[in-house]
Amino acid sequence: MRGVTFTEFRKNASSLISEVEKGEVIQLIRHGKPVAEICPVKPKEKILPTWKKPGLRLAVKGGSLSEAILEERRNSEE
Repeated sequence: MRGVTFTEFRKNASSLISEVEKGEVIQLIRHGKPVAEICPVKPKEKILPTWKKPGLRLAVKGGSLSEAILEERRNSEE
């Protein structure tokens, strides 16, 4: 990590940003105190939106749910 004063950063911003692009982390110092760190952006994982993800399919052995509901209704009416 390299410490740079605010004045030096203003004068050499372009070259310092080039260093950050190469992987260098720069600590920005103002009035003798560190106030910020400038670091390269980490690549983000490509995340699919939920509407593009494949749906969850449930499979149950036996009859269908609708058949079970209809059968229960028939039995409760009797």
